[in-house]
Amino acid sequence: MNALAWKMESLPPSLRSVRVLVGGAIVLTIVVIAIFAPWLAPNDPQEQDLFGNLLPPSWNPLGDPKYPLGTDSLGRCILSQLFYGARVAMIVAIVASTGAMAIGVTLAHIAGYFGGWIDSLITRLVDLWMSFPPVVLSLILMLGLGVGVSNVILAIILVDWTRFCRVVRSDVLVVRQRDYISAAHLLGFGHFRTLTREVLPSVMPLIITMMTLEMGIAIVVEAILSFVGMSVEADVSAWGVMVADARQYMYQSAWGLIFPVLAITITVLGFNLLGDGLRRTLDPRLRQQRHTAA
Repeated sequence: MNALAWKMESLPPSLRSVRVLVGGAIVLTIVVIAIFAPWLAPNDPQEQDLFGNLLPPSWNPLGDPKYPLGTDSLGRCILSQLFYGARVAMIVAIVASTGAMAIGVTLAHIAGYFGGWIDSLITRLVDLWMSFPPVVLSLILMLGLGVGVSNVILAIILVDWTRFCRVVRSDVLVVRQRDYISAAHLLGFGHFRTLTREVLPSVMPLIITMMTLEMGIAIVVEAILSFVGMSVEADVSAWGVMVADARQYMYQSAWGLIFPVLAITITVLGFNLLGDGLRRTLDPRLRQQRHTAA
């Protein structure tokens, strides 16, 4: 026990949290699966075996070792579809959350730092945009943009930038009142230099935390859009499409529905654990509260 405690103490502060370690391990595993899906998948995810449809997993006496997790209604390998579906999920999660973060954080810094009518204008825009339910707004945007992973990413960016803007703006308002910001002005720092050198590093822990949480949200949104047939093309494997296809045969082959739902749940759980763990380890206010309580 003492050796384990010593090893934990030797780790960087951000890696001492069990949430960070567990969440990071889950996310890293999904990323590795997504990158190496062509080599890890036992079969072509779109190859159909019409004489072997709705097969149970290989550990079932009626299963086929060729299909470790069974097949769907068209005889396609469920495990291969899960691996290739991870690629779609990770692409959407990383690109969409990065785009939403870039727009939201930029506007948050402008609003929180300059204040006045600029802050009022951006705040009213955020309030107006957030008055629409996110999922409904995503569906409306997809109707206009059309089907495709790139359009899903664009829809998520256009919907979720407001989340970053509202939360980060509150932190920027607090940081702007700090003494080191006044000192930067006295030293002759311009607005851009002050924002990038002083304000941005102060709110970076919050941004990192929100990024990881947003990735989980992006995966859920993509799955919902895939489920209703408004995300990927017909020949692309995605977890939401797998759920939509399997629901018709859920009483004959529940495994076709269970495995993609588990994949979505575990991936989102990993991002949430990672985000919550980073928030607890990187936020100086929470660290100070823990030290005070101790």
